[in-house]
Amino acid sequence: MIKQLIIHQVRSIVNSGKSPTEFLYPPGDPGLFGPDSVVWKVHGDFMSMMIGGISSLILQALHPLALAGVWDHSSFREDLKGRLGRTAFFIAVTTYGNTETATHAISRVKKIHDSLKGVHPDGRAYRVSDPHLLYWVHLTESYSFLNAHRIYVNPTISESDQNQYFAEMSKISEGLGCIIIDEHGNDQFAKTLPSVNQAIESYFPELEYSDRSKWVVDLLENFPADPKNYVLSRLIIKAGFYNLPNWAYPMMNRPIPTKFERQLVNQSIQLIAKPVRWAMTNGVHTHAKRRMGIFD
Repeated sequence: MIKQLIIHQVRSIVNSGKSPTEFLYPPGDPGLFGPDSVVWKVHGDFMSMMIGGISSLILQALHPLALAGVWDHSSFREDLKGRLGRTAFFIAVTTYGNTETATHAISRVKKIHDSLKGVHPDGRAYRVSDPHLLYWVHLTESYSFLNAHRIYVNPTISESDQNQYFAEMSKISEGLGCIIIDEHGNDQFAKTLPSVNQAIESYFPELEYSDRSKWVVDLLENFPADPKNYVLSRLIIKAGFYNLPNWAYPMMNRPIPTKFERQLVNQSIQLIAKPVRWAMTNGVHTHAKRRMGIFD
């Protein structure tokens, strides 16, 4: 009974009723990454992925043109749960799906991106498929997922594994058309922790905490939660805000969380993480492992 309640709460947070059984087939297909990848390990923990998802959305909202694409062409303002659910399912499919399913999902999203463009209120034109904008989304998303994993799941994750994670994640973004090269045609895509931090810093002059950004942050901070999972939802949101890099808080006119505040949230997450992870044994990660003949 408790297990089923937790499963319901977790799924209702992202409004996802997708069945994971499709991740069982075809047997033996490793997909884009396979069970030995760091991506499988990082994305296998639902709690930290939700936390990373919240912080990545906040960071993405700080880039006015990246936000404009979502603002103009997404239903997130009317259906935040639906948007989070679709994003979560895309991550699940590209991480754990078989090769055909994963590549089809990437191609489908790329096709949608290629058709979307607009003009920011300040007059600047943008294309959602612009590699520079896609790169900001990739950097903030992969950074946020990995940072949440490091804080709430594996504080001792090695730098080599962190580097491997960024290198593996580049496969999805490059498939979406995020090709980053210099004037000589050399690959400049950040695939290590130091280079990711450096790439993020290079965007600082472009970032701003606009009225739109504040609207998104307020929406996330007041995420619509079912009364049955209110406590779980509020905790994940709080952890998502605490998962931000320190440079983001002054930009958003917020104090940097204290060590005590971070520890309190971390301890609370750890208290409920075990039953949530237990509840998610019916999820896509386990089904993908079964596809590969791996059993816990």
